Amino acid sequence: MTRHIRNLAASAAQAVGATVDRAVKAGTTRREMLVTSVAASGALLVGCSMEDVMSAGSPIKPGAFGPFIKINPDGAVTVISKHIEFGQGNHAGLAAIVAEELDADWARVSVEQAPANAKLYANLGMGVQGTGGSTAIANSWDQLRKAGAGARAMFVQAAANKWQVGAGGITVKDGLVSHAASGRSAGFGELLADAAKVTPPEAPKLKDPKDFTLIGTPRVRRKDSVVKSNGTARFTQDVQEDGLLVAMVAHAPRFGGKVKSFDDAAARKIPGVVNVFKIPTGVAVVATSTWAARQGREALTVEWNEDKAEKRGSDVMLAEYKAIAGGKGPEDVKWTPFETRGDMASVTDGALFEATYDFPYLAHAAMEPMNCVARVNGNNARLSFGSQIPTVDQLNTAKIVGNLPGAVQIETLFAGGSFGRRANFQSDYVAECVHIAKKVGKGTPVKLVWTREDDMRAGLFRPMVHHDVKIRLDKDGYPASWRHRIVTQSIMKGSPMGTPKLDETAVEGALGSPYLKATPAVDGQVALPDAGVPVLWWRSVGATHTAFVMEHTIDQLALKAGKDPVEYRRALYRKADAKRHLAVLDLALEKAGPKPAEGYTRGVAVHESFGSVVAEIAEVKIGPGGEPRVGRVVTAVDCGIAISPDQIAAQMEGGVCYGLSAALYGQITLKDGAVQEGNFDTYRVLRNNEAPTVETWILPSNNAPSGVGEPGTPVIAPAVANALLAMGRPATNSLPMVKPA
Repeated sequence: MTRHIRNLAASAAQAVGATVDRAVKAGTTRREMLVTSVAASGALLVGCSMEDVMSAGSPIKPGAFGPFIKINPDGAVTVISKHIEFGQGNHAGLAAIVAEELDADWARVSVEQAPANAKLYANLGMGVQGTGGSTAIANSWDQLRKAGAGARAMFVQAAANKWQVGAGGITVKDGLVSHAASGRSAGFGELLADAAKVTPPEAPKLKDPKDFTLIGTPRVRRKDSVVKSNGTARFTQDVQEDGLLVAMVAHAPRFGGKVKSFDDAAARKIPGVVNVFKIPTGVAVVATSTWAARQGREALTVEWNEDKAEKRGSDVMLAEYKAIAGGKGPEDVKWTPFETRGDMASVTDGALFEATYDFPYLAHAAMEPMNCVARVNGNNARLSFGSQIPTVDQLNTAKIVGNLPGAVQIETLFAGGSFGRRANFQSDYVAECVHIAKKVGKGTPVKLVWTREDDMRAGLFRPMVHHDVKIRLDKDGYPASWRHRIVTQSIMKGSPMGTPKLDETAVEGALGSPYLKATPAVDGQVALPDAGVPVLWWRSVGATHTAFVMEHTIDQLALKAGKDPVEYRRALYRKADAKRHLAVLDLALEKAGPKPAEGYTRGVAVHESFGSVVAEIAEVKIGPGGEPRVGRVVTAVDCGIAISPDQIAAQMEGGVCYGLSAALYGQITLKDGAVQEGNFDTYRVLRNNEAPTVETWILPSNNAPSGVGEPGTPVIAPAVANALLAMGRPATNSLPMVKPA
């Protein structure tokens, strides 16, 4: 996700010339020209950066200690987080980075969500303000260390000036500034006014990791646990204001359907319904309560124009994918190489391994469905919701209300999960809310509520995917040539950046695999046929399917060669010089112990994603009804410096359960273009009693932190499939493993 969003500004800027020329010729004002150019393409005027335009109109001004730190008069420290907290626990890690370099009292450190302002709070890996791609900690590491160290230096210099002593003799610990030689000391609060007058150093000295006293310790725990436990944490549904109205939208049952006509007579008779009108994505019902809005929507009669709607079933689409992989697809579907090496034609001897793998559409199924509160007064807009990419949400809102993106105010609240769902280029549910609030007008607060069924049937999905693999083995049973074909939809096509030559979201995990690096001849290609189903990154994106294919294929190759799967991997890792893969594999095996629990069989898988390498050993048995049951998962992760070991363990646990849920049960099916699943009764997810015990072991490292939010997810499915293979069961060639009745 990161690598694709970060070029948003650059690609959007390409369209500005013609837009500005047209505006000048039309005699528009300078402000109108700027608004028009930005709204039309997200583009920039000459001499303006993307951050300048996105922040224009914003009243935000950093304090004396910069945009990330506020010191209260009593000495308490507030860390401003540019990243949303939607369950992943990044606020604790981000605050700990600052607190470590500042030497603040961790017990007196709190976290506040940053406002929307790309100039101050851009994700350094994306170029826009946003959270995703497991980058929150990684992109903030150096930035927040410097912020904390700079503030510390300001307090040290302030104390040195006040006490007339050398700064070199001053120490800071737990928010207390001390000079041992003179016996003087003062808290941050006492020195606050003086420190605020000190010019921050441009390159403050950072700690050596060996001197960390907070980072990497059990003290780094979540800062939001209490407010989420006692109900005082604010989510979108908690927003209640005088005059607030609630809206729901009737969406077309098939993707691409449009409103042809509607009869709202019965809806308007529902007590509490105040208005019904058409918006670009359907028919909005506005009421004084959620219940009234829902009842009003159910009373609507809508006739849909489905001339351009997707009407194929997912079974038909999968058959077409298989035909494409077999060279029998439409002529307009082109193949793009993602990894090629050596001379495939020269490798003709040796045993041939062939396999195909199928993966269904998946829903994100975040526990909090989509929602947003918008207030529009003229061309001014103020939003409150769990914004995952505020810059994109500002831009899309600005297009609707006709203002500068930076003038769109966003209050980012807690959100109950995302897994990628809340980060989409069109800001789908946000744009709906803004359209409705604009129609209502007068700054009236409007809360748009999506039900579970709305999100399951009218949302965005992990693409359906088909893999076709043909591998020729050498005399020792290792790959001599590897032919790989992937057929799926492109997540990036139609995005603000246009279609890149290679959509890496479709192939990441296969691209750069150590198994391909260890293979002399490689021919990897991807085809991206169009479909009417809206698709989006889903937790771990391309790795959701490539990890399974690569890891389950390796176990089958080891079985074919009569070799132990672990030793088979080790041999390939050595060929590819994949030291990190070897290290996590060895650590997981060591911690798993010599044998599984009685009645269980082990499967292993290793995969790298988002800069981190994860090995998982799953202990599996066959439970009631013949379904796989996972009792224990041993996870080893190399994610660089571990800021919060407890939170890393929590992320691995969550990733394992999320990935296992999809592996066993997850499936979105289309019948004549309409999604059949609507809630957790038809879209089965892992239950508490089905969740395994997950043990997490972190490989010691002095490297900068890398991602942990997603890398645990894609490894569990192949680990389970490999355990089933070790039982003597057939290879798993399609997911989910438990087929619907």
